[in-house]
Amino acid sequence: MLVHWIWLATRPGMNDRMKAAVLDHFGDPEDAFYADSTAYQKIEGLTQEGIDALRDKSLNEAKKILAQCTDKDIGILTYRDAAYPARLKNISDPPLVLYYKGRLPDFDGLPVIAVVGTREATGYGLTAAKRIGYGIAKCGGVVVSGLAFGIDGVAMSAALTAGGMVVGVLGCGADVVYPLSNRGLFADTERCGCLLTEFPPGTPPHKWNFPKRNRIISGLSCGVVVVEAPVRSGSLITARQAADQGRDVFVVPGNIDVPTCEGSNALLRDGAIAVRSGWDILSEYQSLYPDRIRKFDQTGTQSAYPDEVERVRAETEKKPLKVAQKPNLLDKIKAPNRKKDKKVIDNGESTPYIDVEKELPALTADEQLIVEQLKKGQCLRDDIIAGTELPAGQVAAALTMLEVKGIIRRLPGNMLALK
Repeated sequence: MLVHWIWLATRPGMNDRMKAAVLDHFGDPEDAFYADSTAYQKIEGLTQEGIDALRDKSLNEAKKILAQCTDKDIGILTYRDAAYPARLKNISDPPLVLYYKGRLPDFDGLPVIAVVGTREATGYGLTAAKRIGYGIAKCGGVVVSGLAFGIDGVAMSAALTAGGMVVGVLGCGADVVYPLSNRGLFADTERCGCLLTEFPPGTPPHKWNFPKRNRIISGLSCGVVVVEAPVRSGSLITARQAADQGRDVFVVPGNIDVPTCEGSNALLRDGAIAVRSGWDILSEYQSLYPDRIRKFDQTGTQSAYPDEVERVRAETEKKPLKVAQKPNLLDKIKAPNRKKDKKVIDNGESTPYIDVEKELPALTADEQLIVEQLKKGQCLRDDIIAGTELPAGQVAAALTMLEVKGIIRRLPGNMLALK
C-alpha cells in the first residue's frame, strides 16, 4: 500500500541506501512494517537508529502526507512502479518515493538532458543557457533542471518556448514555489511537463535539500550540461554525481577571466565535452534514440555574443571541439555509451589538512568532527560514521555541506579526503 511506501521513505535517521537495503531484504514496505526488531537486525548496514525508526509503527504521518497529495493533486511514484525511471533506479541511492505535479515524460524512451549553472550568471551565461535549452528541445530532448533563478530557469523557459517538455526537480515539496520570482515558470512546467521531488508536500526549501536533490537531476539524465559555474557551486556537485553515475558531462566554455566560469572551465580541463549548441549534445545520443532526435543546428544563426554573428557563421563548417575525443579521457570523465568504467572529475592529490584550520570555527559541530576524522587520512563514509559515532543521516548531510564549502572532496573508490 502507498501508505507503507511513504512510511518507509520518511523514516528518520536512515539514508537512502539503508532504506533500499530494507526494501531489498523484505521485498515490500508492508512486510517491513510488520516485521519485528529481530528481523531488522539481520539487515546489513542498518544502524541502531535505523532499527529504532523502523520499530515506530505509527502511520499517522504517512496518512497525512497521502491526504495532502490527494487534496493538492500531487501524484506519487514508488520505486516499484512501472513509470519509475530506470536510469534513476540504477543509481546507488535512489529515492523510494517521488511526488509530482503535471505529466510524467517517458524518461526511459526520450533523451533527457540536465542543464545546470550558477544563479548569479553573466549575460553571456544566460544567453548561452537560453540557446542550449532551446536547442535541446528543438532536437527532441527533454530538459531537466532545478527551477532555480539564473541558468536553470532560463534554460527551462527556452525549452518551453521551443515547444519542448521540461522537468523541474525541486528541493522542497511539489506544492511549494521557490523561488517566488519563478512562480510563472512553475505553472508552465506543471502544464507542459512536471514538477518532481522526493520531499513530501509542504516541505520548505531548506538549503541542505538542494545538494541532495542534485543526484536526482543527474540520475534522470543521459548527460548533464554545465553552462556557467564558479569553483564552489552546486552545479559542480551535480557534475561530480553525474560522473559517478556514469553520465556524460558537457560544458559550455566560458571566459577564462570571469570567476563564474572558473569551475565549469575546470571541468573542460578534466575531460568534459565542450559544446555550443543543443545539437552538439543530442548528436551524442542519435544512435540510441534514432526516432526521437532530429537535427537542429543553431550555430550559424545564434551567438552568445550578438556582435560576433559573422565570426560564428565563419566557423560553422568547423567540427565542434569534443574533449571526449582526447586519448586521455579514459582517466577523466567517461560516457556510458562509450565506456563502462566509472569516471572521476576530482582526481588530483589532496592538499595538507592544515589549509582548513582557519575554516574550522565557521563549521558546525558535526562538520568539525568529520574534519578531525579526515585529518587522519583518506577514508570511507562508513569509517567516518564509526569514528565520529554520528548517525548516518547526519554524516551524509554534513559531508554534502563540507563538499559545497570546498573543505572536502571525493576520490576514486568512494574515498573521502580533505582538500
